Amino acid sequence: MTRQVTLTVKGAEKRDAGRGVARLPESARRALGVLSGDTVVIEGERRTVAKAWPAGGSDGIVRIDAETRANAGVNVGETVTVGPVSIAEADRVVVEIPVRADDDVLESIAGDLRDRPLHSGETVRLERPGVRAMVVETAPDGTVRVTGNTTVRVRERPGTGDDRSDGAASGSTADRDQTVPEPAAEATYEDIGGLDEELEQVREMIELPLSEPELFRKLGIDPPSGVLLYGPPGTGKTLIAKAVANEVDAHFEVIDGPEIVSKYKGESEERLRETFERAIENQPSVVFVDEIDSIAGTRDEDADMENRVVAQLLTLMDGLEDRGQVIVVGATNRVDAIDPALRRGGRFDREIEIGAPDESGRREILDVHTRGMPLADDVDLDALAARTHGFVGADVHALVTEAAMRALRGREGREDLVVTQADVETALTAVDPSTMREYVAETPEATFDDVGGLEAAKRVLTEAVEWPLAYGALFEATNTDPPSGVLLYGPPGTGKTLLARALAGESEVNFVSVAGPELLDKYVGESEKAVREVFDRARQAAPSIVFFDEIDALAGVRGDASEATERVVSQLLAELDGLAAAPNVVVLAATNRIDAIDPALLRPGRFESHVEVPIPDRAARREILSVHAAGKPLGEDVDLDAVADRTEGLSGAELESVVRAASMRAIREVADELGPEAATERADEIEIEAAHLEAALAGIGEAENGARSKTGDRTSD
Repeated sequence: MTRQVTLTVKGAEKRDAGRGVARLPESARRALGVLSGDTVVIEGERRTVAKAWPAGGSDGIVRIDAETRANAGVNVGETVTVGPVSIAEADRVVVEIPVRADDDVLESIAGDLRDRPLHSGETVRLERPGVRAMVVETAPDGTVRVTGNTTVRVRERPGTGDDRSDGAASGSTADRDQTVPEPAAEATYEDIGGLDEELEQVREMIELPLSEPELFRKLGIDPPSGVLLYGPPGTGKTLIAKAVANEVDAHFEVIDGPEIVSKYKGESEERLRETFERAIENQPSVVFVDEIDSIAGTRDEDADMENRVVAQLLTLMDGLEDRGQVIVVGATNRVDAIDPALRRGGRFDREIEIGAPDESGRREILDVHTRGMPLADDVDLDALAARTHGFVGADVHALVTEAAMRALRGREGREDLVVTQADVETALTAVDPSTMREYVAETPEATFDDVGGLEAAKRVLTEAVEWPLAYGALFEATNTDPPSGVLLYGPPGTGKTLLARALAGESEVNFVSVAGPELLDKYVGESEKAVREVFDRARQAAPSIVFFDEIDALAGVRGDASEATERVVSQLLAELDGLAAAPNVVVLAATNRIDAIDPALLRPGRFESHVEVPIPDRAARREILSVHAAGKPLGEDVDLDAVADRTEGLSGAELESVVRAASMRAIREVADELGPEAATERADEIEIEAAHLEAALAGIGEAENGARSKTGDRTSD
């Protein structure tokens, strides 16, 4: 080999995992004289082969997946030499897998290997069976390429069952083994989407101390002893720990917090010690403590067992010299519940937040979970990533699984088994973001088309919520912060709540509706805690809208309100002031008593935009009537313009009530005349006539007169 380039290894793109691909920059491909699809040899500690594909981005980098890195004996960040190589077409290839396989799996294996360069002794990842296969034999020897004429023989790895791979078939087919259950492949960096920065931090804290401890000795410092990963459930904390341990080929010990708890004194501590002893014997090792808050909570006088477990964990983590190459990784979604003694330097040296992914992160996660899935042409993963605000990795996995199950239920035959956009849409209705589930986050279906009139209010809300998402570059260029809070005020029934829901529907962001009184609690501190949790969840699921309905019940004027309400107001002020760090969270509130709200909440920087939602004028009433009459069988004598002229002073809710009352009168007439069976048969003949609307308007007038009469009686009393 005469031409070579030296490149730095980086992880593969998510969709490339298991495909035997090396993505090379244009400069490297020119220097080597290779085209897309040509075979290159990659040399680290060992030699391996891969198919060259183009890569964008920086020069001097080769992107290869975990199997290719393992075959070459290198880790991410190390250097390899890459050069061209000539290969022969394979007559026969024999691979071993750790499971038995039926015809479908055999066909999938043959398809996965087709057009791939292989070398005896290498490991390849098979996405559909979800296992790693060992190439044990090729004919001819050396580097070969699997073609449609290659005979692929598949046999079960010794020690996992009977070898039934007698005989062979040609045409890139495989011998038959039986049964199908198979274990999933071990986690790799390519299985983690949307967490590149966090993964780099974890690698720095775990991979370097385990793979190159001498670097720390040269610097005269001790390597890190522990990393604490925290964030919402399902974001990938456990997956990151497993992937790093697999990449550095380290022994992996798992402590599931609740599992070590015992009612017998001393047994919990003994289980901890045994785990660390196994890690020391098999170092380099990673000890992963999942749900660490369940065994290492803040110590107090009433928690004897927890106090002993925390003390034992502190002792084990302080024994750095004795432990050697052992890193402790903790994971929790309640970081504030952990004993402070564990969170200092020398124990958990760094705390890394593993948060909910943004849109590009969700796109990467979708790539991971749809790698081996047959998707129809109408499935748009970019659009899906944009619509799944607040989804963590586990939610995306649940969404993809639900779509696949939907495709499975609606299949007509095995050849029709593909996941379509209709399957994805159905799955979206069934899977909600887990970070917001307890606060009933939703993406409302209402839009501004469902709100008649109120054009000025719609514009203010659009600028406050949609513009920062759509025109973020303009806000950055002008160094302008969008408003963090908007207050909707006006008489009851004018559409304040509907406006908020329609805004969320227009912008397709998570909508968290909180009725003011439901956050109040009789116990000291609980109301403030509820407010904090609402904002914490909203930040995790950003972009999101938090809507406080009837906020006057929650945030009355201090001095005139109860002590509990005053504490809630103080907490709200603190949370609103902290929203500058979360620009994708907007707070809306609605009230019909703006004078009852504490003035500190109404100043700029908090609820700085005050949007009046007034009683509708004539044009707005006409729009509202059109919205509520849409799809109704109106008679030819119905004149909505005339109705709009006669309903001055009515709110949107009262106008909706007029249309509903007219509909009920039309239904009542047909029901009284025909009875259930005949009415059902002639349902398409029903009409809402002008007389029905006249009667409904008269009913509204009578109700208003009655209400005024009662008010007068109370006043005279």
